[in-house]
Amino acid sequence: MESKAESSSSRFDVVKWLVVFALVAVGVVGNQYFSAESVLYRVLALVAIALVAAFVALQTDRGRRFATLLKEARVEIRKVVWPTRPELIQTTVIVVIFVLVVALLLWGMDSLISLLVAGFIG
Repeated sequence: MESKAESSSSRFDVVKWLVVFALVAVGVVGNQYFSAESVLYRVLALVAIALVAAFVALQTDRGRRFATLLKEARVEIRKVVWPTRPELIQTTVIVVIFVLVVALLLWGMDSLISLLVAGFIG
């Protein structure tokens, strides 16, 4: 019984995804067709089409799983301990200094190798 429900859901999901792809195609072709119109109107139309396509996509099984993934990711982001401003500045300064030191070392090694090669070649 459950597999029957899944297969009918997947059949409707295929139709829903076809509607989403058709909406995207309409947006692309419509944007090209109405290229002489104002950019504002075209952007507003594309946003409206994108919202409708997103709504239809979220009605599918994969769309619901994606929405759940986004909600869980948002919860995990809230758990992150973000650095304070002084910690951020201190870390940034350390990274910049380290990059400059490595750049100077590489420049020195490159200059030394260039001198050795120039001396060897003549």
